[in-house]
Amino acid sequence: MPNHLSVLGIIHTIISVLAIITAVIALFRHGKINPGEGAGRLYVILTIITCLTGFPIMKTGHPSAGHALGIIILVILPIAVYARSIPFFGKAADYIQIILLSLTLFFSMIPTTVETLTRLPISQPLASGPDSPMVKMWLGIWFLLYIVGVTYQIVKLRKLKKAALPPAVS
Repeated sequence: MPNHLSVLGIIHTIISVLAIITAVIALFRHGKINPGEGAGRLYVILTIITCLTGFPIMKTGHPSAGHALGIIILVILPIAVYARSIPFFGKAADYIQIILLSLTLFFSMIPTTVETLTRLPISQPLASGPDSPMVKMWLGIWFLLYIVGVTYQIVKLRKLKKAALPPAVS
């Protein structure tokens, strides 16, 4: 079967898959995507490259919802990365960082899911388009995993912060 991806499409796909893999590694190793360390830093860099390489790719000849998500991700990423340095966020900065970095991963999974299910297998893709029940089911699963994952990360962070507090004086 012929490959329906351009050279840029292949490069974009490889980088995006690597970004998702590094996010998963960061989540499993550290319980969060930490943009200041290893896999978290690599996730941020690869996600930026993924968004930038995705902009010139226009399967339909015009910008798509995937392009809009790329812009949204590029707006959210610096806020997430520098959340702890933004005075407005105050004590909530660590929580905001967790929510926003996880949100960029969730947003990345939307075009990943649509493109994968509408292209593979090449001979007979699993989904006919973004409104396909299969696509909607997977997007629901990713959203549920996002909610569960963020909740887990927030609970874990609260416990860490509580354990770091000095004991109350009676």
